[in-house]
Amino acid sequence: MAVIPGNTRVSSQGNASHFAFASMTTLFFIWGFITALNDILIPHLKASFDLSYTQAMLVQFCFFGAYFVVSPFAGKLLEKIGYLKGIITGLCTIAAGCALFYPAAEIGVYGIFLLGLFILAAGVATLQVSANPYVAVLGHEKTAASRLNLAQAINSLGHTIAPLFGAALIFSSVSSSEVDAKSVQLPYLILAGVMVATAVAFKFLKLPEITYESNDETDNKQSIWAQKGLVLGAVAIFLYVGAEVSIGSFLVNYFADPRIAGLNQQDASTMVSYYWGGAMIGRFVGAALTRMVKPAYVLTGNALMAIILLITTTQTSGLIAMWSVIAVGFFNSIMFPTIFSLAIRGLGELTSRGSGLLCQAIVGGALLPMIQGMVADMTSVQLSYFVPVCAYVYIAWYAANSRRFA
Repeated sequence: MAVIPGNTRVSSQGNASHFAFASMTTLFFIWGFITALNDILIPHLKASFDLSYTQAMLVQFCFFGAYFVVSPFAGKLLEKIGYLKGIITGLCTIAAGCALFYPAAEIGVYGIFLLGLFILAAGVATLQVSANPYVAVLGHEKTAASRLNLAQAINSLGHTIAPLFGAALIFSSVSSSEVDAKSVQLPYLILAGVMVATAVAFKFLKLPEITYESNDETDNKQSIWAQKGLVLGAVAIFLYVGAEVSIGSFLVNYFADPRIAGLNQQDASTMVSYYWGGAMIGRFVGAALTRMVKPAYVLTGNALMAIILLITTTQTSGLIAMWSVIAVGFFNSIMFPTIFSLAIRGLGELTSRGSGLLCQAIVGGALLPMIQGMVADMTSVQLSYFVPVCAYVYIAWYAANSRRFA
C-alpha cells in the first residue's frame, strides 16, 4: 500500500496501478463518446422537431443539468459504497438512459428524449465523480495533472470517434429532405448494450482500493466551501465545460452556413471530429508538457490562444473562420484535467466531496449553450461565439493566479 500526498492511500503495487489506470481510461473513452454524440443529436432533433436554437440547446441543458443535480449525491454515495461499485452504478444508469431513446423515438416526443438524456447523464456524472479523483491519486501528486491529461486524451478519442459514428448511423440513414427521429434508435440501443457489458466486466475486475489517512482530527468537520482553490476551480470548470460544449454544439450548423463552409449535415458532422481530434492530440502533448512545465503556465497560455482563435472566427469567413474555431479544440485539451488537479490539491479526506463539487460545476455545459443559443437566435451563430470568449478570460485569470489559492 503506497502513501500518496494529501493523506491518500492506494492499495496497489506498480503493475496493479498500471492496470487500474488502463481500466479507468475505458470509462474516460465512454463518457467522451457519449458527450460528443450530443453534437450530432442536436442538429438532428432540431430538424426533426423544427426547434429554435434555444429549444435545441435543451439537449445540453438536460444532459449537463444532471451533473448539477446528481454529482453531490454521487460524491456521498462513493463514500459509502466505494469507487468500483460507483462505476458499475454509473454504467447501468447510462444504459437505462440510452434504452429510453427507443420509446422516445417511437412516440415522437421531444420531452422523452430529454428525460433519457438526463438519466444517461446522471450515469456519466457518477462515472466522472468516481474516475477523475481515482486517476488523480493513482500516483504522485506532482504528476496528477499529467495522468489526468493522458486519461483525458483517451476521453478525446471518444469525442473524435463519436461524430463519425453519429454521421454514419444517424444522418446517413435519412435523406436530406426527410429527417426522422427514429434513426437514433439503433445507435443508442448499441450504446446501452455496450454499457451493460462494460458494467459486467468491471464487476469481475480487481482494482486497488483508495483509502484516506487523516493526520488532523478535524478533517471530517471541514467544509469544502472553505477551500478557496477548490471553489474558484469549480467556477473555472463551470466556465470551461460551458465554453467547450457551446462551441461543439453549434459546429454542425456553423459549418452549414454558406458564409463559412456551406457543408451538408453529414459532412459537417464529420468535420466536428477535427475539433475533438485536436483536443485528443493536445492532451497527449499536454501529458508530456505538464511534466516539464508547470501546469498553471500551460493552462494560461492555452486559454489566451482560445480567446484569440474565437475572436478570429467571429471576424472572418470561409476556411479561416472554420479552421479557427476547430483549432480551439487543441487548446481546450489540457484545461479540464489541469483545472481539476489544481483544484483538488491537498484535499485528503475531502477529495470525493471536492470531486463531487467539481463535477457539479459541469452544469456549465447546460447553461452556457443556452445563453449562446439565445445570442444566436438574436444575432447569428458566428457572433454567438463571443459567449465562450468570456469564459476563457476567467480561466486565464484563474490559471495565472492559481498559486495564491493553493
